[in-house]
Amino acid sequence: MEFAALVTLVCELIGGLGLFLLGMKNMSEGMQAVAGASLRRMIGSVTNNRLFATVVGVIVTCIVQSSSVTTVMVVGFVNSGVMELAQAVGVIMGANIGTTITGWILVLKVGKYGLPMLGMAAFVYLFSRGDRWRYWAMAIMGVGMIFFGLELMKEACAIIKDMPDFQVWFQRFRADDYPGILKCAMVGCVMTTLVQSSSATLGITISLAFQGIIPYETAAALVLGENIGTTITAILASLGATTNARRAAYFHVIFNLIGVFWITLIFAWYIELVQWIVPGNVAQMVLENGKPTYPHTTAAIAATHTIFNVANMLLFLPLLPLSVRFLNWLVPAKGFKEKPRLTDLDIRILDTPSLAIEQSRREIERMGDGCAKMLDWLAELMQQDDPDTALGDRLKQREQVLDAIQDEVAEFVTDLLSGNVPHAVADEARLQLRMADEYESVSDYIANLDKFDRKLRRDGHRFTPQQREGLQKLNRNLAEYLAAINEALSKDDRNVLVKTDPMVRRIRDQIKQLRRQHLDDLSGGTIPPLVCVAYLAALNAYARVRDHSHNIAEAVSGEK
Repeated sequence: MEFAALVTLVCELIGGLGLFLLGMKNMSEGMQAVAGASLRRMIGSVTNNRLFATVVGVIVTCIVQSSSVTTVMVVGFVNSGVMELAQAVGVIMGANIGTTITGWILVLKVGKYGLPMLGMAAFVYLFSRGDRWRYWAMAIMGVGMIFFGLELMKEACAIIKDMPDFQVWFQRFRADDYPGILKCAMVGCVMTTLVQSSSATLGITISLAFQGIIPYETAAALVLGENIGTTITAILASLGATTNARRAAYFHVIFNLIGVFWITLIFAWYIELVQWIVPGNVAQMVLENGKPTYPHTTAAIAATHTIFNVANMLLFLPLLPLSVRFLNWLVPAKGFKEKPRLTDLDIRILDTPSLAIEQSRREIERMGDGCAKMLDWLAELMQQDDPDTALGDRLKQREQVLDAIQDEVAEFVTDLLSGNVPHAVADEARLQLRMADEYESVSDYIANLDKFDRKLRRDGHRFTPQQREGLQKLNRNLAEYLAAINEALSKDDRNVLVKTDPMVRRIRDQIKQLRRQHLDDLSGGTIPPLVCVAYLAALNAYARVRDHSHNIAEAVSGEK
């Protein structure tokens, strides 16, 4: 009988925990897909204002339903240079508060409705055609799984009451004195480190306290330890990252360690404060299906989690500049450039596709700016009687850099597409791959134009003054056209094809006119053959720059 009860306990506990974790994942992914644009705006608006950064951290974590996801995301942003350390520590403090929303979701006594919620949302998810409806359904399915998983864990924990050996083992963990409080906190830390989710260990803690297997005081100490255990995710994410990213991860650890240390010193008064704030007696027993339960412990545990993080945030908020200085001292900067890659892309951000796609978009905008600069440098070089060698080398190097950026963007976006991403993000990713390829092709033809000019000069020739003037005007018109496309990309202007159509026609007519004029000049027999070939090759290269730029405009407008 004892063995059968043990098998039932293990199966129900593992099944409930698995369902709970899957529910957290579905709810997180559904909410991210629905609120992707809002997430992008919020993360992009984070400033050095510590209070504002904290508020953003709270809101983002409430949306993604995981402080670990938010913290890893922040480590990724700091690693790529998009976010400064001072901004990151504010967001991390907010993330610690935002993650406490899970406890309050569990306070809602709707566990028995978890399965119906899951079922109804599943029908919407399976049969709905609209992406938005499907992702809302996925989020609600996640909530249903969380509630149903919690019910399974509560039922599994009820079996422990019939197993004296287990009950005796649990009695060892009591937060009656300071060593006992630390022991319970350590157990909570280890549990969270193993499960990699403070929300899941919070669910287990609530289940144990609800059934009366552990008292509220022990549950409160476990919750404190769970705050430390969740920091392991950020530490793992910072391995191999830049100095600033490691500083952000270490702040997460220091923030929680110091918080747990000072709260454990006043633990008895702290749990009295929580019980005074939260209505209901945690020791009050209520019979449910003939079995004794302690329903008031759920709200008390959720409040313990929230009040601890809010109090810790209020303690650290005035000390934020001091914390940043301490982190700079703790993790000193290296004496060399740390960034091994050319882009700000970071694989840590792939867990949040809506934000990842925005990061790759920024890199493509950088490619556009690079091509625009190359056209300006080319115009300058072609006009010089004695070409600036340094400027020519810079143009050649920029073309190589854009090649490497395209490779990194392609690798990043391909990794993104290999996961489960919303259709809108997948469509945007495919267009980005196309734009990266087109910008790289533009840079190739600009570099070729410089090669034609260099080769002519080496052979003792140059384009005629009339040819240089025509190419200069053509270069200027193409630069204006590319600038208009780059601006449309940054503003996501879908009307770019209509707005730039007159420019395309003007450039096409200009190339035809220059080619016709050149063929007329050939009849005079005064142009050397090498100059003739180089000039026609230059006109063809400019035509290819126009064609690839037009393809970028099509991608910006959403044409596939």
